[in-house]
Amino acid sequence: MAASRGVHAGSGRVNGATIRTPSPSSLASRGVELKSADVVLRIDPEDGGRIVSLLVGGVERILPKARARATTPPLYWGSYPMVPWPGRLAQGRIPTDAGEVRLEPNLPPSAIHGLGFDKPWEVLERTDTAVTMACDMSGLGWPFGGRARQTLQLGSSSLDLEMELGEYTRAGPAGLGWHPWFARMEPGDVALRVDAREVLVVDADLVPTGETRRVTASEDLRSGPPLVDRRLDHVYVGAKSPAVVRWPDLALRIEFEQDMNTVVVHTPVEGVCVEPQTMWPNAPLLAARGVSGTGLRTLAPGESLRVSERWTWRAA
Repeated sequence: MAASRGVHAGSGRVNGATIRTPSPSSLASRGVELKSADVVLRIDPEDGGRIVSLLVGGVERILPKARARATTPPLYWGSYPMVPWPGRLAQGRIPTDAGEVRLEPNLPPSAIHGLGFDKPWEVLERTDTAVTMACDMSGLGWPFGGRARQTLQLGSSSLDLEMELGEYTRAGPAGLGWHPWFARMEPGDVALRVDAREVLVVDADLVPTGETRRVTASEDLRSGPPLVDRRLDHVYVGAKSPAVVRWPDLALRIEFEQDMNTVVVHTPVEGVCVEPQTMWPNAPLLAARGVSGTGLRTLAPGESLRVSERWTWRAA
């Protein structure tokens, strides 16, 4: 799914669809609503370029801000892009050939989930069923520059997500993913399938140590069990697509690329997070210590990293 370029104020047509393109600032200030059949997707560009609502069958599938455990930092609701890194970086440490970079922790003692979730995104282009946004990478002492673009394309039973990161000013680490908070429903439980048999070992701060281990019985999600009171906060590695979230009335498949086979699962009482991503949390520090298989990418100026996901749903 290629992102369109070159949009100015006014209107036009792309691939037969009408584009409504007032200025990016006015688009962002009132949010974006996409519709396809009876499905409604709402995005707030000003709030980290995140999905704030997905109504399927008249039922909210995304945890709203009103039900978040906290609103500062803005980590606990919606579905937001993780860019230019996903997960935790221990003490914000990034080893480079030019010396160690120390980012400001945004969830002490770690720097977590990148910069994009806490910044406004500029709406570049939209149709009735798609939106493209962009965000410059800056803040927390991030010295590598960069610009991210994401496109969301809604169908009557699908959502395609695409993100690209590039325009670095010096060589630096790059990782991408999305962090959806799926809503739990009352009454009824959520079941979750993640096809992975290993998780990362983490320390007391939930930072990976570089070791892996086999899943325990309560962590094993390969059969798609009901979550009930399982409280997981685990990094599954070597996962196979798709992951499946199942409510009593709906099954939602998350299809992800092989390069996104690290899947973080978090299951607090208020929601369910299923987060395919391109690299392990803490990958820069682990890779510098000689740990293999972290998925770390280093982008040089002129290079880019691009990923996509597809959500599809059907009645359960």
